[in-house]
Amino acid sequence: MPLWQLARVQHRLAQQVGRCTARFCSQSASAGVPYETTLKSDDATGPSSVPSEADVVVIGGGSVGCNTLYHLTKLGVSNAVLLEKAQLTAGTTWHTAGLVWRLRPNDVEVELLDHTRDLIQGVLGEETGLDTGWINNGGIFIASNKERLDEYQRLMTLGRNYGIESYVLSPEETKKIYPLMNVSDMYGALYSPGDGTIDPAGYCTTLTRAAKKGGAQVVENCSVTGIQVKEDDYGTKRVVGVETSHGTIKTKAVVNCAGVWSPYIGRMAGVAVPLIAMHHAYVVTERIEGIQNMPNIRDHDASVYLKLQGDALSCGGYEPNPVFWDKVDKDFAFGLFELDWDVFSVHVEGCVNRVPVIERTGIKSTVCGPESFTADHKPLMGESPEVRGFYLGCGFNSSGMMLGGGCGRELARWVVNGRPTLDMYGYDIRRFPTCQTSDDRWIRERSHESYAKNYSIVFPHDEPLAARNSRMDPFHEVLLEAGCVFQERHGWERPGYFTPQGPTPIPNYDYYGAYEEIPGNEVNLYNDRLRDDYTFDFPEHHDVIGKECVACRERAAVFNMSYFGKYYLTGPDAQKAADWIFSNNVDKPPGSTVYTCMLDKSGGIESDLTVSMIAPGEGSAMDPSFDGKGFYIAVGGGAAQHNWSHITDILQDNSFNCQLADMSEQLGMISIQGPRSRDILQALTDTDMGNEAFPFSTNQVISVAGHRVRALRLSFVGELGWELHIPKESCVPVYKAVMKEGAKHGAVNSGYRAIDSLSIEKGYRHWHADIRPDDTPFEAGLAFTCKLKSSTPFLGRDALEKLKPQGLQKKLVCFTIDDHVPLLGLEAIWRNGAVVGYLRRADYAFTLGKSIGYGYVRDPEGGKVTAEFLKAGEYSIERMGVVYPATIHLKTPFDPQNNRVKGIYDNGNVKAATV
Repeated sequence: MPLWQLARVQHRLAQQVGRCTARFCSQSASAGVPYETTLKSDDATGPSSVPSEADVVVIGGGSVGCNTLYHLTKLGVSNAVLLEKAQLTAGTTWHTAGLVWRLRPNDVEVELLDHTRDLIQGVLGEETGLDTGWINNGGIFIASNKERLDEYQRLMTLGRNYGIESYVLSPEETKKIYPLMNVSDMYGALYSPGDGTIDPAGYCTTLTRAAKKGGAQVVENCSVTGIQVKEDDYGTKRVVGVETSHGTIKTKAVVNCAGVWSPYIGRMAGVAVPLIAMHHAYVVTERIEGIQNMPNIRDHDASVYLKLQGDALSCGGYEPNPVFWDKVDKDFAFGLFELDWDVFSVHVEGCVNRVPVIERTGIKSTVCGPESFTADHKPLMGESPEVRGFYLGCGFNSSGMMLGGGCGRELARWVVNGRPTLDMYGYDIRRFPTCQTSDDRWIRERSHESYAKNYSIVFPHDEPLAARNSRMDPFHEVLLEAGCVFQERHGWERPGYFTPQGPTPIPNYDYYGAYEEIPGNEVNLYNDRLRDDYTFDFPEHHDVIGKECVACRERAAVFNMSYFGKYYLTGPDAQKAADWIFSNNVDKPPGSTVYTCMLDKSGGIESDLTVSMIAPGEGSAMDPSFDGKGFYIAVGGGAAQHNWSHITDILQDNSFNCQLADMSEQLGMISIQGPRSRDILQALTDTDMGNEAFPFSTNQVISVAGHRVRALRLSFVGELGWELHIPKESCVPVYKAVMKEGAKHGAVNSGYRAIDSLSIEKGYRHWHADIRPDDTPFEAGLAFTCKLKSSTPFLGRDALEKLKPQGLQKKLVCFTIDDHVPLLGLEAIWRNGAVVGYLRRADYAFTLGKSIGYGYVRDPEGGKVTAEFLKAGEYSIERMGVVYPATIHLKTPFDPQNNRVKGIYDNGNVKAATV
């Protein structure tokens, strides 16, 4: 009998004879973790006292906590304290596999991983004289099909921008590097020589040794028993202290790095921490002859990894039916669970298939410990929206070792400087609305799906199946019947595109049939539609999306944009607050609407949005009553919580006497865009919709089909059009009236897949893609949104005034290619034979009939990026290892004179391409 099967049989016999009284029982630190040493000590003596005050208190002595403490000292914080209930690494860190991969489908993660690697490769050793435990043995990603290798080629292409060495290998080339590997079923592989592994004990020891040199204190065997929170006169809750088993520490900043125990710490402060604990396991083989110095392996299609462990292998993965740890023991430390072979055995076949010698090799030890997982398999970081001064650094989804260095640095910057340097929105707790972070169903379902799909191919247009239909606007049912295929953003169901194949309902989540007690969905049309998008080529419904785009350009399209955040800013200090918050001039008469940015103090773009100046109204959600100045703020729904928190933080920090009211649930919103939009609306209202009576970038309260709505003449697609912001009860009647009249003019329903195409060919920016907090308005071509010619102060102005005379180090520019291949983003930009950037966002421009993308271009020699520099280059775009000639555009290639948004269609008209 193969030894892997024998181990499973022995486990079952042990259960039968009563050696384990519970299905999962705690094991000690001696039970199999492969590292030579751990930081566990028999000395459980707590401190005689704790410091009375600290600038920052870090809770949790794992990888992220130790990294955060270290980086706080590097920023000059000499009075930081780390509290650990047991000893350092006692939670999850001590039993981690310790893998470090350099390539990710995300530019920020690549930078975070690079910093961790720099620390462990050299910086910490030089500072402390200690060995960090770094082993640079390289890594191989296995592709079993073309789509997987396409994904790897995208990673390789992005890596070029950061100078990361990687190679796409044939099966035969892979065999030469890893002779023990079975390559008979491989399509290819990606080899990254700079990958490796970290020893957790060595790493955390060097971090804390260096931090102590910088003045930090590490207090072990000291439990946190409470978080002191005080509410000020303005109703703002702030951290004021940490209560421990050995005294209280006064502090204004707490960083919760407690891993699976973070929700327990969060509850002490009244902060929701949306993560869930699961059992996560690997096994360590006996000695394997010839395995020494081999690279680590990720076989994503088999959902397994094989890590070099001296002269053996550690083997693990992500199974579809992970075990939840529902009752987290707050005193659990240096513990393991009994491995459940019924769950883990799904990995055996994949490991044996990839390295066949494993089948004849014994198992030296099993490791099954607790790990925290989140709804999107990304960490939870940043200041909580509920309590100021309470920061999160948890939920690392078994990546805390490799991400710890970069994330610890950004967390420290967040605490000390008020913001990170990199664009950390993908990790920021504010990426989730507070209505989700306290929703147990959403946390459990989405975390399971993220775990089970961790090794799945990351396709550009994939959508979750878990926790759907939680936020539905009034149009949902009527659009579903019209063939809407929905996307999920911020909990909202928003239209992706409209299929002629009929309704595509989204059923309840069935956990992919992984648990017998949860019935599976026999029919799931929505999942079938998603599979059409599982490609890096044009999807099957490419022409369907194209027809929506053509209708918008030639006739009219109706977009449901109800998921937008909709806020009112009113009160005595409303104008003063708005002047400071928004970069553009919003000191205008009622009826004006302004496109603007919100910046941070470094001049980075925190948001782009529209702000409408409004007069006091009748008192409804659509037309509120108030005294003085009033502002109606509309923000992209996918970043609504981030915008809300940014504004409220500024109001609180400056003690502005005004109110911010959220009307997102009370108002729906449809946008009617295209040459015939005025004809449609004019037939439904007595208000004059002409250019003089209703000019671009203005707003009015009007009656449409007998219902009062706020109409904003705006466009996010580059056409004549209006947004209608509608009271909830009037949404469906107004929509039906618009569609009935629209049918006379060829209007169609349209979704966000069309918006993506239409907006990019017009050059309109998407926040967190084209523009992010690590970009300035100068770099993004949005200087016109900044009131620098006025004397009005605004947040970020000082930084911009210092940056302006320095010139640009990077510039956002447009590229098109004539080859009929899709661009998806992350493609490398070549200029005169050198990589000068990558595409942040890309799509197919149906009007232009070609693929288009936007990316920031730098001078590889460090010079200023000027128009002359950009014009002087010859450009190409690298897509999945293939280089295509590209044309650079310093202005939008579509309607650069902006005639269409002005309603001018007989001058400079661009004819839409035929799909």
